[in-house]
Amino acid sequence: MATFYTNDHVELYYEVKGEGKPLLMIPGWTCSTQFFKKNSDVLAEDFKVILMDFRGHGESEKVLHGHRISRYAMDVKELLDQLDVEDVTVLGWSMGVAVLWSYLELFGKHRISKLVCVDQAPLQYTGPDWVWGQNGCYDVEMFIRTCCAIEYAPRDSAEGLAFACLYHEPTDEEVKFIADEISKCPPKVRIEIMRDHTNLDWRDLLPLINLPTLVCVARNSVVFDWQGSAYVAEQIPEAKLEFFEDSGHMLFWEEADKFNQTVADFIKA
Repeated sequence: MATFYTNDHVELYYEVKGEGKPLLMIPGWTCSTQFFKKNSDVLAEDFKVILMDFRGHGESEKVLHGHRISRYAMDVKELLDQLDVEDVTVLGWSMGVAVLWSYLELFGKHRISKLVCVDQAPLQYTGPDWVWGQNGCYDVEMFIRTCCAIEYAPRDSAEGLAFACLYHEPTDEEVKFIADEISKCPPKVRIEIMRDHTNLDWRDLLPLINLPTLVCVARNSVVFDWQGSAYVAEQIPEAKLEFFEDSGHMLFWEEADKFNQTVADFIKA
């Protein structure tokens, strides 16, 4: 457990566990490193696992500036530079995938060798040429409603995400854990990063990605219909597609054993 300062003087929290080939795991919107607690220790038995909280998230500094996907990508680069690691497998879940796509667009293969995309479609909003958007925030009207829920009922909004992200009925403990972690992210931060995230379309980038790529898709996700997340594997050349049949959006939580083995096999291949 440690922190470092970005070039715009924001203190970011990160953890490093284990030894071996490096694996960076970054979470989704409003979430924290703790979401990977069923995965990081297991994977650290074979790899050097690196975890990071985005600015404004988890244990990182709660600043109200820089909440754009591109700035988050820069923060990832600065962490990898700080740790001076090479040949890194980078794994993103949900919005974390968009951060990694931005990283690739801005910095190419700098320090990284493999990519893992976990349950994220390339475009949040639906339109005439894209029907597989984010089911809870698929146009400007739904973004405004999302913002209202966050601003006026932040805890209820956080608890609602527990039910949206899990396929099986969450336990009281799971709802509390998820809501507690999300609640570390101030409402303004939640809104500002979603404002940027929802307006980005990554479809043009996908065919240009020339890294070994694993795409993990939850068959029963209600955040994204599986077709939108699977499209990513169809567009990235030679990407490997793995379906998780008994999971919602948090497939690494509900099928942790399969997820850990799938990721480990991909890194070792």
